[in-house]
Amino acid sequence: MLQPSAFLSLLFLLAAAARGGDYSRADFPADFVFGSGTSAYQYEGAAFEDGRTPSIWDTYAHSGHSGGATGDVACDGYHKYKEDIRLMLDMHLEAFRLSISWSRLIPNGRGPINPKGLEYYNNLIDELISHGIQPHVTLHHMDLPQALDDEYGGWLSRKIVKDFVVYADTCFREFGDRVLYWTTINEANIFSVGGYDEGASPPGHCSLPVQNNCSKGNSSIEPYIVGHNILLAHSAAVKLYKKKYKSTQNGFVGFNIYSFWFVPYTNSTEDVIATQRAKDFYIGWLVDPLIYGDYPRSVKKNVGKRLPAFTEYESKQIKGSIDFIGVNHYTTLYIKDNPSNLQIDNRDFDTDIAIEIKFKQGNELPDQYPIRPWGLYGLLEYLKQAYGDIPVYVHENGQLARRNGTLYDKSRVEYMHTYIGSMLDAIKNGSNTRGYFHWTFLDCFELLGGYGLSFGLYYVDLDDKYLTRYPKLSAHWYSNFLKGKSTSSNAITEVGDSTFVRQTG
Repeated sequence: MLQPSAFLSLLFLLAAAARGGDYSRADFPADFVFGSGTSAYQYEGAAFEDGRTPSIWDTYAHSGHSGGATGDVACDGYHKYKEDIRLMLDMHLEAFRLSISWSRLIPNGRGPINPKGLEYYNNLIDELISHGIQPHVTLHHMDLPQALDDEYGGWLSRKIVKDFVVYADTCFREFGDRVLYWTTINEANIFSVGGYDEGASPPGHCSLPVQNNCSKGNSSIEPYIVGHNILLAHSAAVKLYKKKYKSTQNGFVGFNIYSFWFVPYTNSTEDVIATQRAKDFYIGWLVDPLIYGDYPRSVKKNVGKRLPAFTEYESKQIKGSIDFIGVNHYTTLYIKDNPSNLQIDNRDFDTDIAIEIKFKQGNELPDQYPIRPWGLYGLLEYLKQAYGDIPVYVHENGQLARRNGTLYDKSRVEYMHTYIGSMLDAIKNGSNTRGYFHWTFLDCFELLGGYGLSFGLYYVDLDDKYLTRYPKLSAHWYSNFLKGKSTSSNAITEVGDSTFVRQTG
């Protein structure tokens, strides 16, 4: 835990890090990589084509979540990937973060490879590489094959470890000659909590008294079981990669979490300690074992016997089983201590933290994230202090907006401009951050908002049978930055508003 003097020093650094001035691509290290990304279910579509079977995300979406929207068609990336890669090339995108649909590649979760699925991912990876775009591949992005969930409960069972390792082995073997950067699990913490505590993401488990809109689940224990099995599966896959592929493929295998940045609501000792506890639960819960071999002390104390324990063998296998940390960061939260939560008999992840999230007035806009770039600086600085010199990739960062047809997304440009600048400050202060991926490349299907929310650099016209893509102001800004132009604040709006207004018909 940071001492008060260190904490005040950090706040001073954070205050100085809300960068809005000039910088360029040349200010970043030569081997730093800039990209964008998406995931299989959100982008590919073709949900029932060429042998693909449902994932838990298909089932979740078809159960009426996400406003009734589904990824059945999405952006039709299964058919339009070549067109999209041409757009990436025009933008000078250096890397693209994608995920593989397990149920497209191995339809039953285990057993024979689907030739059409294998062909698609080979073609997609080859197309990226042929245009000089580096593929960064995630193996699991909330889309476990439904067949495995039906058979034994998916991530709730230790049987998942063997099946995940076989799946990972397949991907390493088939694509590892061209893919150097692998992430095993996307947002492992949010997948565990959202899917098995809050019911807010696939597979939609929750229970009373936490929630009352789920048909199954146990919010008090399931997220911790899933998180534990994820760590076991990840470390087993990394062990296999190091033994079987590392010497010839020379790749890297990392682990991804979602992380807010957290600051105390007041300067009271209680709120400062509670803020560290929030970091322990959101970050340390799943990252500490990968670095130190065990869960944080505060997590073990508050969760108690509901938290699975590692055997000595498991702890040794998990410790050090990570080449980089991937973080998805969007905004900052204010934390107030709430010890009364610990008096609740049937607690879940949220009440175990014993905090209250508070909101302060700022530059919030309706349906958008408040622009607090110092939060990304703080997160990267914290990762450096807590975990040493391990490489970090900002796998997701971007501005939320309502999907309203406009291409003039000035707030997104302002967001990118300040967050990338703040990341540069962190790098100059010693952060070993190696890459930045804007979320997302295209407006695609979103977990919580279906097609009503927008994160994309490109607008996709859903009323057009061709799903035509249109660049937004943010696409032009990012492209100019990647081409080496200055990012002065004047450059944000140098193109007239009328050029970037297009309403759907």
